[in-house]
Amino acid sequence: MEALPFFADAPLWAAALGVLLVLFALGFTGAPLWAWAAAGLVALVGFGAPLWLTVAFGVLAAVFLITPIRRVLSGAVMGLMKKLEFLPVISSTEQEAIDAGTVWVEGELFSGKPDAKRLLAQDYAGLTDEEQAFLDGPVEELCQMVDDWDVWQRRDLSPETWQKLKDDRFFGLIVPKAYGGHGFSPSLNSAVVAKAASASSTLGITVMVPNSLGPAELLAHFGTDAQKDYWLPKLATGEVIPSFALTEPGAGSDAGAISSKGVVFTGDDGELYLRLNWRKRYITLAAISNVLGLAFKLEDPEELLGKGTDLGITCALVPTTAEGVVLGKRHDPLGVPFWNCPTEGHDVVVKLEDAIIGGAAGAGRGWRMLMQSLAAGRGISLPASGTAGIQQAARVAGAHALIRKQFGLSIGKFEGIEEPLARIGGWAYIAEASRRYTCGALDGGAAPAVVTAMMKYNITELFRKAVNDGMDVLGGNAISRGPRNPLAHAYIGLPVSITVEGANILTRTLMVFGQGAIRCHPYALKEMRALMTGDVKAFDSAFWPHIGHVVRNAFRGVGLSLTRGWLAGSPVSGPAARYWRKMAWTSATFAFLADLAMGTLGGDLKRKEKLTGRFADIFSWMYLGTAVLKRFDAEGQREEDRAFLDWSMQYAFAQIQDAFDGLFANLQVPGATWFFRGPLAAWSRFNRISDLPSDAVGHKVAAALQVPGEQRDRITPTVFTSMDPEHAYGRFDHAMRLCYEAEGVVSKIKAAIKRRELPRQHPATLIPLAIEGGVITRAEAEMLKTAEAARADAIQVDAFDNADYFASAVKPGEVTSATSGDGSAVGEVGFGGPASTEAGATAWSGAVVTEDPAAEPTA
Repeated sequence: MEALPFFADAPLWAAALGVLLVLFALGFTGAPLWAWAAAGLVALVGFGAPLWLTVAFGVLAAVFLITPIRRVLSGAVMGLMKKLEFLPVISSTEQEAIDAGTVWVEGELFSGKPDAKRLLAQDYAGLTDEEQAFLDGPVEELCQMVDDWDVWQRRDLSPETWQKLKDDRFFGLIVPKAYGGHGFSPSLNSAVVAKAASASSTLGITVMVPNSLGPAELLAHFGTDAQKDYWLPKLATGEVIPSFALTEPGAGSDAGAISSKGVVFTGDDGELYLRLNWRKRYITLAAISNVLGLAFKLEDPEELLGKGTDLGITCALVPTTAEGVVLGKRHDPLGVPFWNCPTEGHDVVVKLEDAIIGGAAGAGRGWRMLMQSLAAGRGISLPASGTAGIQQAARVAGAHALIRKQFGLSIGKFEGIEEPLARIGGWAYIAEASRRYTCGALDGGAAPAVVTAMMKYNITELFRKAVNDGMDVLGGNAISRGPRNPLAHAYIGLPVSITVEGANILTRTLMVFGQGAIRCHPYALKEMRALMTGDVKAFDSAFWPHIGHVVRNAFRGVGLSLTRGWLAGSPVSGPAARYWRKMAWTSATFAFLADLAMGTLGGDLKRKEKLTGRFADIFSWMYLGTAVLKRFDAEGQREEDRAFLDWSMQYAFAQIQDAFDGLFANLQVPGATWFFRGPLAAWSRFNRISDLPSDAVGHKVAAALQVPGEQRDRITPTVFTSMDPEHAYGRFDHAMRLCYEAEGVVSKIKAAIKRRELPRQHPATLIPLAIEGGVITRAEAEMLKTAEAARADAIQVDAFDNADYFASAVKPGEVTSATSGDGSAVGEVGFGGPASTEAGATAWSGAVVTEDPAAEPTA
């Protein structure tokens, strides 16, 4: 019986529109294949297609819908992909890095269809009462006793500061309470590092390193009971200072290239021992450490462990008193006076079971240990110190913008100053939002390696930009070093945070997207594993859903672009709703382009770092934007914070837009490159996700930083603050508050000048006349005098007489030795620190200089 063409009577335009709407609905929602097949059959029958065409369509649909038949096709596809070497070859070290940690909300953002309710439901981390008490008590006390200028002059923390660190167990923040540590959460660890770093970068680094990647972290997770019982109590109290030696002259970002070696052998007592040889550099705290965590390649030529001869990277604990351990030198990382040192080991012999973390069972598992630890740790220390640095720049620049006057006006009223000030304020809001959002995941036990890599890269880069902008705002006050300068040391030391824990260039291109594309994609890693193992069933289960995933994101990308996100929902109403919709639009476009790049470039995408860098930027700013949306909601959607929300989200989407433009201009798609570089690129430029924040929004952000009080404190909550006019930071905050309170008095005098009741002079010079004329009261006059005195003091810069300036200089010939270019030469001159500095002495370049500026330096 002939099928009835039941669409035949419909107008052509209506039929065509109906077909398009059905196709769009199927694609946009990611309908299953059977729904597409059913819709196709209905269309063929409805339009009166020939029977042979309908049968052919049914057979084709059956090939894909009937699993055993489809797997035959999947096997052929697998064979072709292997032959073409379509997917990148993954080394064992890369595989362990990919497997490390967990996937958290970044998986949603990579999906193309993020669950906004899930993103918003994540914890916005806070502190327990115990943790808040520690932050308000010992941490505050620690910050108050540290003078950063003094630290730079003595090239070390004071002996009293070192003792405080030990007495209050600052080196045991993450050590479990059962072993005498605090057992604090990642959120508290982050908050302590942030506050300490805001008082002094040297203090922050000294606190962060023992609580980051190192012996305590590795022991807590992987150590034997005996190792934990022996080392953790000593680490918690500071009786033992730890360091961890990973980096070598030939192995920096590529830590898998380390050449340090350990060889297993049997001792005269029948026990297994290790003979270790190493040459490391850039090892923080090494010269003053009592135990050295060491990463090396383990060899077992006699197969005494029964695991083969080459066991791979292994981590061990080496007492620095062991024979053959060489310490004593320190690097000078741009003058930042934290302990950063080279170390060598020559035929150092240690007992295997005691030394290898985890005992014999830990042999060859070092790389996995390191990757799993970094998966979480990379999101704590440097993002915390970077966030604090941005917030401190916001406080200082905002205060200076109000205090400093030119042409009779506070410089913060000039738009040229407002522009960088708005950037610093917006970045401060973004950084704190992402720090808290990330810590919420870490507190819950997640270890999102891709997110923590995003945090390390982006927050340290924003820190660099914020300090540069702050230097511009402070002008001459920023370029004269001295105890009054609150920014110079941050400016000098910035490249350190950019470089360590994975150089930022590598982190952006390889970790954020290179690793993220494999780990966060819903199907890519499954396909790769299936190809490596030849598992057709697993490949079939991943490959065809992957095709559907691409189709869905293509439809979503088009639909959301045409409607500027309005087809997507929002988990909230109010000012944040439009940004949630734009996030869905961004995710769909990003996911489709990522699949397109992986599909067309295959394994070559790994080497296209300019492209992967742009993908990383989009991915990162989706995450940072999500954190901002969470912060705005978690803090009650305050109207006074609306400008910070708008600035942050517009800035985030503008970075995303720039990255998309770069992708459209540079992606090479066989047969369609012209389409991406032409029509799509033009549409992207016309239909932009966002431009940079407007001048009006920037004005509101900049203005908020110039008003002392609750909002300014809430925007910059992680930093150490002071109202002490003798403190580098307190001087600015003290003067800012006085000047702000006196603005009303100044306005009265200016109004009188306009009425010609007073001569046209600077208001401060008219105080007697203003009192006499009844313009201001005597109390108001005193307020103005006090404010003007504080203003004058705050804008002063340091100047030194020759005795002071040359006090720490070293005369020619007094430096007894120097480290060679690769950090290998080690002399006998020791340095100050908890192990060797006597009170009142400074160590620098091998010479000890007393605090008395008139004293002669001695070798």
